[in-house]
This record gives sequence, structure tokens and C-alpha cells, in this order.
Amino acid sequence: MSQQTPPVGARPPVPDPRSGWVTGGVVFAGILMICGGVLAALQGIAAIAEDDWYGRVGDYVYRINLTGWGWIHLIMGLLVVLVGAWVLKGAPWARYTAIVLASLSLIAQFLFLPYAPIWSVIMIAIDVFVIWALAAYQSHDSPLSAS
Repeated sequence: MSQQTPPVGARPPVPDPRSGWVTGGVVFAGILMICGGVLAALQGIAAIAEDDWYGRVGDYVYRINLTGWGWIHLIMGLLVVLVGAWVLKGAPWARYTAIVLASLSLIAQFLFLPYAPIWSVIMIAIDVFVIWALAAYQSHDSPLSAS
């Protein structure tokens, strides 16, 4: 077997969107969504309970009181858990919904940075991975898949 060198100026091969790495990424994204959703819901409950877990922030451009942030994180966390379960079941609509929810979660975590900076940065990174994994995957029944 001899290897042929590609012609000069040829594009490198594009990874198959149904490869093991991308498919495994979708499964991992679904699991991360469930875990991240549960943690976001707990984050919301801690904020709603108004204990001293989060420090009070003074003047902040995106001012929402801590109880408001708690409800945002609780509702979004529960939605992310439900959609993450449907992503693991392979529902095509769930992938698109999960991309939207991960985008909203990313924005919410960015706005929550003054309250929990390290945790928010970790959640932003997880949301970016979830968006990438779900956007890179194409199933056979996807309208975007090549025929």
C-alpha cells in the first residue's frame, strides 16, 4: 500500500460529521447538559433562599436582585435537564433547542459573573462545548446533512 500525497493547494479532508468523536461529543454534551442543569437549578435555589452563599454586588450594569437570578437559574436549569435527556434519546428537535438553551445559559452565566466568577467561567466553557458538539453533529434525518 502506498500513500499518495495530495496535490499542492488541495484542501485537507473534512472530518465526517457522523464520526465517533462527534457522536461521542453529542452524548457527552447531553450528559453535561443534565449535570449542568441540575447544578444550575441548585445554584438558583441557593440564590432564592437568600443565604450568604453569594456576596452582594454593589452597582452593576445588569442589575437584577439575587432572587431574580435564582429564578432565572432554576427555570433554565430545569429546562436544560429536560432537553439534555431528549438529546440523549436522539430527538432531532432537542439538538436545536439545546443549542438555543446553551446560548441563553452562556449569556446568563456571563451576566452572573460578579456573583460567582470562577463558576460562571466554567459554565461558559461547558456551554461553548455543548454548542459546538450539537452544531457539529449531523444525523441521517437532519435537513442539513448531505445527501
